[in-house]
Amino acid sequence: MSLVHLSHLCSHLQNASKARLGLTSVPSSNLHLRLLLALQASGFLSTVIRGGPSPPRLISPTSLEPDESTTETHQGLEPVTQVNVASRRLWLGLKYWNNEPVLSRMTMVSKPTKRIHIDCEGLGRIMRGKEANYVKGLTTPGECLFVSTDRGILEVRECVERKVGGMALCRVL
Repeated sequence: MSLVHLSHLCSHLQNASKARLGLTSVPSSNLHLRLLLALQASGFLSTVIRGGPSPPRLISPTSLEPDESTTETHQGLEPVTQVNVASRRLWLGLKYWNNEPVLSRMTMVSKPTKRIHIDCEGLGRIMRGKEANYVKGLTTPGECLFVSTDRGILEVRECVERKVGGMALCRVL
């Protein structure tokens, strides 16, 4: 797990939302895909699409997702091979509400030189707004903390519900 690439992802998403971009792309990796799908499930992103170096084709002005009648070959995407795997991108649709970005700030909690592991009790304290293991609590409404566990990347509330701990990845507001 490369936290350096994850910190680049955090700064890219923060800069893209400040620049009011509707669509942006990041390099494709399994860690990026799991975190971005967790962000989409939490409501910070509208779409996450795996694609190539060119953006996906728009089906309608409000939808990036392909309809049922199109396949990857109709969209012009070639299948993933060992030759083109390095050029694969994840295309993200950013969300806005009342002309303000939904994802306004995204910062790393664990750094490449200092990884912070938190148990279930510590995550419960963070969820209630108190500090645990040098991590400030969640105090702002809508703020989320994503944790890498043995069950995948989960939001802190899901970790407390499932009684699992893990490494704190990033904080999103």
